[in-house]
Amino acid sequence: MALPFLDTNIFLRHLRQDHPRLSPKATAILSRIEQGTLQVRTSDTVVFETVFTLQRAYKESRERIADALFPLLELPGIVLPGKRHYRQVFQLYRSSPLGFADCYHVVLMQRLRLTEILSFDTDFDRVSGLERRES
Repeated sequence: MALPFLDTNIFLRHLRQDHPRLSPKATAILSRIEQGTLQVRTSDTVVFETVFTLQRAYKESRERIADALFPLLELPGIVLPGKRHYRQVFQLYRSSPLGFADCYHVVLMQRLRLTEILSFDTDFDRVSGLERRES
């Protein structure tokens, strides 16, 4: 049987606890995952959308986002390809000016042993071991 897909709004309603009907439902879903009675799939885009919404719409700090979201992603019942790399992504996200997607790109590049990036984004210049080029 195929696993259900866990969407962004489940993470958001659980983390924000801002909806009288949906927040308790989201928390119940994540509790079932934590207890091992439910297994789900999710995607990088769900993680990115959750981080983006928490940071931009709700003005949450990077630290708060990392502290709240990363432990949920680590739950064994959440199937997320490449999830073991999110520890590094969130560490870089906490400690650098890079946006979340750029942190993900840096970790991916490191994993692939790539040292050169073509980008106009000068924030990449601050990443040790990475050479940014514009042409």
